[in-house]
Amino acid sequence: MNKLAYLECPTGIAGDMCLGALVDAGVPIDYIVEKLSSLGIAHEYELRAEQLKHNGQQATKVHVELLDHHHHHHDDEGEAHVHGRYLPEIEQMISSAKLPARVEGMSLAVFRKLADAEGAVHGISPEKVHFHEVGATDAIVDIVGTCLGLDWLGIEQLYCSAMPTGGGTVKAAHGVMPVPVPAVLKLWEIRGGVPVYSNGIEKELCTPTGVAIATTLATAFGPPPPMTIHRVAKGAGTLKLPIPNILRLWIGETANDQLPSFPGSAWEGHYPRSLALSGNAITNLETISVLETQIDDLSPQAIAYTFDALFNAGALDVFSQPIVMKKSRAGILLTVICYPEKQSACEAVLFQETTTLGIRRSTQQRTILPREIQQVQTPFGEVRVKVAYHQGSLTNVQPEYEDCAALAKQHQKSWREIHRLALQSWYKQIGNW
Repeated sequence: MNKLAYLECPTGIAGDMCLGALVDAGVPIDYIVEKLSSLGIAHEYELRAEQLKHNGQQATKVHVELLDHHHHHHDDEGEAHVHGRYLPEIEQMISSAKLPARVEGMSLAVFRKLADAEGAVHGISPEKVHFHEVGATDAIVDIVGTCLGLDWLGIEQLYCSAMPTGGGTVKAAHGVMPVPVPAVLKLWEIRGGVPVYSNGIEKELCTPTGVAIATTLATAFGPPPPMTIHRVAKGAGTLKLPIPNILRLWIGETANDQLPSFPGSAWEGHYPRSLALSGNAITNLETISVLETQIDDLSPQAIAYTFDALFNAGALDVFSQPIVMKKSRAGILLTVICYPEKQSACEAVLFQETTTLGIRRSTQQRTILPREIQQVQTPFGEVRVKVAYHQGSLTNVQPEYEDCAALAKQHQKSWREIHRLALQSWYKQIGNW
């Protein structure tokens, strides 16, 4: 059985509404406060929850109350300005906070998606986006707090309803803007496959923070998936509207074979992955760290040993390229790809096993195909087979090298023969040949 959650958004979605719904679902507010304190910004805000009613319906409202003496700074003329942050600062804050691995990955992915949208709107790179109302203290709390709540509840897949567009205008850091604001429209465009509609309410209903959470973490948009509902939690919005301003979070479970036919899980494996739909293309998106260093004074044997040590430290991939360095010396560019929580361990290996004096690091996102490991029986033993999908269709089937090599040595057969038999067995046993 899979544990699912469904966001029902009749009056839109905002970060504090997501957080309120999760607290209403049973996530302890003290747990969120404790984990958020590791971000190092607890002196900038106070977090509290209360029960209130919208149009007679009770819901949980979470308040992120910014402390004025930290939320503003003054220039030489004494004028107050809202303090904001750039994406690299936020990413570093999250990566250094020792959050649960899944929470860290989801939070980084949401902020990267938000920065991509804001950057596209303003014609700048994501790293140069200066988060004002969407990414200062309150949005960091909303986004990381929501990811903490989903992880605490053990939600394996998140789904989301269609979203109302709202209307009218809203004041923002760049002046008066039409609703939906440009960042929200860009988030819908980038994700693709997000159904929107007008419910006739001329207010800002969907905020960039809320939409970034949904478009990054939701597996699909539309009607709820087949599920048995165990609880319905409600997060209250701020505005008073003609209908209850409440985000409803359905929590339940379903059998694996009842889920929509998207191969793989949105958050399967060691690190969180979100299904990103672009048109009809379904792919997985995950956050990775990339480490690079140039070396021109180390023996090939030491480089080979370093490769093994890096994989043992948790690297996803390691590779080298020949380069020409200063003074026309031949060298190599050594690149390591790992999950952010393995970055420190991999850097330690590089400093210990190589002569490098410096390592460049960057946080990136990569798109990967949904995949799963299946077992097949061959005449010589069991082999694991990696199966990948694209746009819901089978795209790649590869027996695992190590399994084929072990059987080839054990039975004194060629590796190619074991590989061929494993493929043949897969198509007969699973592939319906």
